[in-house]
Formats: sequence, structure tokens, C-alpha cells
Amino acid sequence: MNTAEIDALVASAQAAKAAGQPISTIMPDAGAATVAPAMHAPQFADFKQTMLGGTEVPISMLLDLTLPVSIELGRTSMMVQEILRLGRGSVIQLDRLAGEPIDIFVGDRRFAEGEVVVLGEHFGVRITRILATPSAAATAAPASAA
Repeated sequence: MNTAEIDALVASAQAAKAAGQPISTIMPDAGAATVAPAMHAPQFADFKQTMLGGTEVPISMLLDLTLPVSIELGRTSMMVQEILRLGRGSVIQLDRLAGEPIDIFVGDRRFAEGEVVVLGEHFGVRITRILATPSAAATAAPASAA
């Protein structure tokens, strides 16, 4: 399919949508668009029964989810010119003092506080406080970088 055919397909789908007709699969045929049989919407009966029936989803369904965990030692703002001057051995001053708790984020939500520990040749984090309420975590959520 070339760009002109794709544009024609998109235009015909938008025209059908604007006319209030169900959007069907449009198939190119010798430069003219023909309408194929309408596709059926997927059925979510089981999902609706679970969500609307008031039944709880078992926690075991969530145990296999993978979430990003981030550890934040501190923050700083730098101009691009300053970043380009960084090299091996450069020191970046952060907005926290040594010994202050570090933040542990799960996804984009502040989940806990901890402290840096050394395990052999590796760094680790010891969790010292888990934030109990989402509102407490939201008030200390990271600000977007400028």
C-alpha cells in the first residue's frame, strides 16, 4: 500500500464516521474504495460481569505484574552547557544532605523512604518507612524536570 492509498482509506473512514455510519473495513480495489462487511465489536461479557457484579479481582492476578522501581538520591537543575562540561570525576551537587532519607518510587508514585547501604561491592537500599496513604505519597511526588 502506498501513501495515496492510505490517505484515501483514512479519508473514506472519516467520511463514514462523520455521516454516522458504522466504520467498516475499506479495501482498495483498482483505485476505488469498496466496503467490506462490517467487523463485529469484541464482546466483553465476562469483564462486565466481574466489574459490574461487585466481585473482587483476586490479588493473585496482580502478582505477576512488573512495575518500575526508582530510587532518588536527590535532584538538581543544570543548564545544557554545564552538562556538556561534565566529565569523569565531576561532582554534581544535589538538593539533599548526606544522611537524609532517599525516596523510593514505584511507577511514578512515591512509595517509601530508605537509606543507602553497601552490600559487598554493591549499593543497596534499606527501606525505613513505607508511606501508608496515597495522599501522603502524592504530596511528595517528584516535580517534573524543567
